[in-house]
Amino acid sequence: MVDHSMQSSVSHKSRRWLVGLLVLLIVLGLCWWLWPSAAKKAATDQPAGHAGRSGMMRPGFGGSTQPVPVRVSEVKQGDFPIYYKALGTVTALNTINVRSRVAGELVKVYFKEGQMVKAGELLAEIDPRSYQNALLQAEGTLLQNQAQLKNAQVDVQRYRGLYAEDSIAKQTLDTAEALVSQYQGTVKTNQAAVNDAKLNLEFTKIRAPISGRVGLRQLDVGNLVAANDATALVVITQTEPIVVSFTLPETNLALVLERYRSGAKMPVQAWNRGDTQELAVGVLSSIDNQIDITTGTLKFKALFENRDQALFPNQFVNVRLLADTLKNVVLAPTAAIQYGTNGSFVYAMDGDNKVKIRSIKVGATDGDVTVIEDGLKPGDRVVLEGTDRLRDGGAVEVVNDTAEVPATPVQHLQGGPEADAAPVADKTKSKARE
Repeated sequence: MVDHSMQSSVSHKSRRWLVGLLVLLIVLGLCWWLWPSAAKKAATDQPAGHAGRSGMMRPGFGGSTQPVPVRVSEVKQGDFPIYYKALGTVTALNTINVRSRVAGELVKVYFKEGQMVKAGELLAEIDPRSYQNALLQAEGTLLQNQAQLKNAQVDVQRYRGLYAEDSIAKQTLDTAEALVSQYQGTVKTNQAAVNDAKLNLEFTKIRAPISGRVGLRQLDVGNLVAANDATALVVITQTEPIVVSFTLPETNLALVLERYRSGAKMPVQAWNRGDTQELAVGVLSSIDNQIDITTGTLKFKALFENRDQALFPNQFVNVRLLADTLKNVVLAPTAAIQYGTNGSFVYAMDGDNKVKIRSIKVGATDGDVTVIEDGLKPGDRVVLEGTDRLRDGGAVEVVNDTAEVPATPVQHLQGGPEADAAPVADKTKSKARE
């Protein structure tokens, strides 16, 4: 009886397996039967090339022969200035802490905070009365000793006459002459004291030692000022001309040092922190005498006239040093340059509606424009947008020629805008995909 129930269970499982297999075969058969008609209908409704948002037919992935819409630009020939870029700090040519050279009460302040002053202009005044009295005392002492000197000189003249008549001893004449020399020394000492008193009286008038801009006042009227006090009355910075200090890596020094030692005037541009506005143009004025071993850089200074006060001490600016200018070189848009396993290449127009892959050798670049050392010539047209769907010898349709290559490219070899060039190229490609 047990054997009979086991056989019944096995038979039931076999039937369920056979029914499932039969259903699966039926489904596969229906799919096979309906597939050709669906594929034919899809081929009729949708061609190999489909319309994008622009309304133009674009190729599909099935090797369509429809022309690819592209944008092109013409290769130019011109001069390419090479700039080295660095972060610079504006430094005053001279910075003076104005302090009093005599002690006393500050009685007058003649300047306004932030104003421009000229060398020798009166800034403040210390109470001069005690120094006027000291001058009078020194002058009185001088007059006394001058009178004694004059009397001693008269005695010497008298003694010389008597000695000539052999009326007095030689010792008396010598004593009189020695007394004259003594009074002469005393008079010189008194004269020095008078000069010192006059100098101290003059020091009660504090004047600007250089021309420049004064800062905020640090002492007020009524304060007692000590000679050479630690607290300065005011700080003056010379801003015309002004200096910008910056560093360059030692890998960029060969060209710069060669031109600097030859006596060439190397222009330096100062741009704002956003690198969007040129503030001033100066000239490279000096270099340091050793490379910083911790950073591998060399310090430079550029001199700017700064007549419009565009540069301010301790301001941070972006510096562009014109190292050299490449003459009559081939220039192509950087967005047209592609990179592959065999090196750099571009899609160059071959006629009016075809492109051809052309290997190139690139040189200096500024992110927007690149120097082409080999592979292109002026007048060639290269593809800027739509390159991701091109192949060698493929058909294209020029949608619109772009603007010409910028006439004044800039190369930044240290912290330049090359990082911004890649996003620009990506944007052009994304537009081509739309």
